[in-house]
Amino acid sequence: MKVRIIGVPMDLGQDRRGVDMGPSAIRNAYLSRRLEENDIQVEDAGNIEVPNPETLQVKNKKLKYIDEILNVSEKTADKVYKAISDDRIPLVLGGDHSIALGSVTGTSKALQKIGLIWIDAHGDINTDDTTPSGNPHGMPLGAALGYGNEALVNIYFDGPKVKPENTFIIGVRDLDEGEIELANRIDLNLYTMETIRSRGLDSIIKEITTKIINSNIDAIHLSFDIDVLDKKLVPGTGTPVDGGFTIEEVKGFFKSFLETKLIRSMDFVELNPLLDKNDSTADICIELIDWIFTYM
Repeated sequence: MKVRIIGVPMDLGQDRRGVDMGPSAIRNAYLSRRLEENDIQVEDAGNIEVPNPETLQVKNKKLKYIDEILNVSEKTADKVYKAISDDRIPLVLGGDHSIALGSVTGTSKALQKIGLIWIDAHGDINTDDTTPSGNPHGMPLGAALGYGNEALVNIYFDGPKVKPENTFIIGVRDLDEGEIELANRIDLNLYTMETIRSRGLDSIIKEITTKIINSNIDAIHLSFDIDVLDKKLVPGTGTPVDGGFTIEEVKGFFKSFLETKLIRSMDFVELNPLLDKNDSTADICIELIDWIFTYM
């Protein structure tokens, strides 16, 4: 197996500094060495350049730093597309979750009929009409599904990058009103923590894997936001939420999804080393990435 690491030190999609240091923190926790111990060939493509917010002006309060985010997302999409074309598995390290628009788009361009597993405490399906903050890290999934600002929707190639029926949001517990309305309108596969706890995680995993197996998708992109874990476990993230998953629960559904043999790309996002305690959150990222590649 060959993995290409792509760093996207993006902190333009949200208001809290430090998340741009996420890719370096994960690398410094011996990412490459851990992967190589699993007989994986690792290539590190370095970081995509992201402008410093201190040098920029917010021109649109509903879409903060939109031009710069679009530029970085185009570059991310191209690097992911080329990695897949080179028969590499792109592992994209964030940065805030706005980077996922680029990684999903690159995968969609390369593999076309894709599914998307979005594991996050937040829905990230806001648009510039529904956003309460104007922060684009709350919009990438909405744009990938074809909703919101035209420039975001049509990045890299025109139109939606993934269909709602092939998209699965898992672990969400902080949704805005506009996100709830959109999810209901397009019948999105959205599994809140309330639903998961009431039905049981095993039941949810079985339902999702059955839908994936019965679909006509060729590949899956896995997008993982560390804030899906309970906030006691991840001090190093900017948007922590109570009531999240344990590490063992995350490992459990990773294993089930990996057994479909369809996951071909992934991103890990929202690690903020400035907020971390004794690198505990970075160590969890490494533990989970190592677990993924143990079962791929």
